Amino acid sequence: MRNLRCCIIDDEPLAQELIKSYVAQTPFLELVDTFPSASMAVKTIIEDKIDLVFLDIQMSELNGIEFAKVIPSDCKIVFITAFEQYALDGFKANALDYLLKPVNYSEFIGAAKKALNWFEMVESSKQHKDSEEYIIVKSEYKLIQIAVSNILYIEGLKDYVKIYLEDSNSSIMSLMSLKTLEASLPQDRFMRVHRSFIVQTSKIKVLERNRIVFGKQYIPISDTYKDAFNEYVSNRTLSPIKEI
Repeated sequence: MRNLRCCIIDDEPLAQELIKSYVAQTPFLELVDTFPSASMAVKTIIEDKIDLVFLDIQMSELNGIEFAKVIPSDCKIVFITAFEQYALDGFKANALDYLLKPVNYSEFIGAAKKALNWFEMVESSKQHKDSEEYIIVKSEYKLIQIAVSNILYIEGLKDYVKIYLEDSNSSIMSLMSLKTLEASLPQDRFMRVHRSFIVQTSKIKVLERNRIVFGKQYIPISDTYKDAFNEYVSNRTLSPIKEI
């Protein structure tokens, strides 16, 4: 079990001390520093390679939601706030968890273990990189590791994506943009064919009337992406074909 280097950012001294005491009770957490404002923590987070930040939202100068958008992506966040209405914004900021004050230790350790699981899955993915690639997504309150080779296609739905897998009748939904997920996928294996769809090209078995067929699901190929897709198909076809 690895230790997670963490810091606490909260402008309320009593709340800061409470979380500090919880960190001290948690064997796999190593407290690097505490800060009364987000702006004071930036240098430490970057230079000391902080893994995890316990972050308040309502603070002067820079609020927690805005701060979460500018820190390194490999630094994970657990929001701790008195305001329930920020929950959706918190998850859009890619927080691992969202705790409401006053926080008890049971809630705290649950969020801390979620962070530990995240980093352990990331390290596991790196160890298996030569034989298989994985992505890790947050779905509701769970972290799910997905083998890239199992992905058929991905559908974008405004703030969410739905990931469809081989040999599964259900999909995995995660709160992120299609563009964000696309950036984490191997470009030589996945192709955007529509504003709302990305497909794994090796999984394409049937093309019909400008659509990719996965079982009963038909994925449209839009005009924006048609030329690139037709070039891909032509380069892999034994005899010349007309555009689909």
